[in-house]
Amino acid sequence: MWYEMLSVGNVKRKRRRHLYGRLPSNPRCVQCHRPFSGIGGVLLRALQGTHKSTKNPRFCAGCHSFTTQFPGGAEIELTMLFVDVRGSTTIAEQMSSLAFSRLMNRFYESTINVLVQADAFIDKLVGDEVTALFIPGFAGEEHARRAVEAGQALLRVTGHGEPDGPWIPVGVGIHTGTAWVGSIAGASGAAADFTALGDNVNIAARLASKAAQGEVLISQATYNASQMKIEGFETRQLELKGKSEPFTVRVLHSS
Repeated sequence: MWYEMLSVGNVKRKRRRHLYGRLPSNPRCVQCHRPFSGIGGVLLRALQGTHKSTKNPRFCAGCHSFTTQFPGGAEIELTMLFVDVRGSTTIAEQMSSLAFSRLMNRFYESTINVLVQADAFIDKLVGDEVTALFIPGFAGEEHARRAVEAGQALLRVTGHGEPDGPWIPVGVGIHTGTAWVGSIAGASGAAADFTALGDNVNIAARLASKAAQGEVLISQATYNASQMKIEGFETRQLELKGKSEPFTVRVLHSS
């Protein structure tokens, strides 16, 4: 059931789209059409406790209930995106702690808005980094293309390509591959965190660390899976920790 949910989505919920679609009103879960507001939203919350997902509020918690209720997971192919603030230590040294916290909150909000609209699941917010999972069962079969488009959008919303420069400098790494995706059990045995694990996750993180300010580094695997034909790609060979062979990436910029 984990594999089915992560690969194609919650099939049982999808079958109820017509029924839920008849209940008022928008906004709705993009997968099962459960209303979040209006009379329909109030009714379903009272009867079934329907709430928005904490990983992406465009989905209801019920559409990925396994991720919040039961430890477990499955190996699937997905696309992972990491976005880092470049030079955050230097930036922090040049302003007050309050001003820096406001800057980082603006970064988190802008980044999360882009990723949510792309139907990604927000994995973690750690320090100066945000990680997101483009899972086929939620982002769709074109998860690689959607991740690449989100990466470019992240550069735009942070001001890269603007005449005055970015209001915060970021670099993005994107990689497509097989990883274990699921909920890890906590000390009590209940599901404690929903995440992705495996070597391909590490590759995505390392690509983000290699990305210069205003760059999106996408792996060859992501480029192939996205089927995007964008002119002006720069091809680059990188040395990645733990990899004996040079790693090929395509480099994108904000425009």
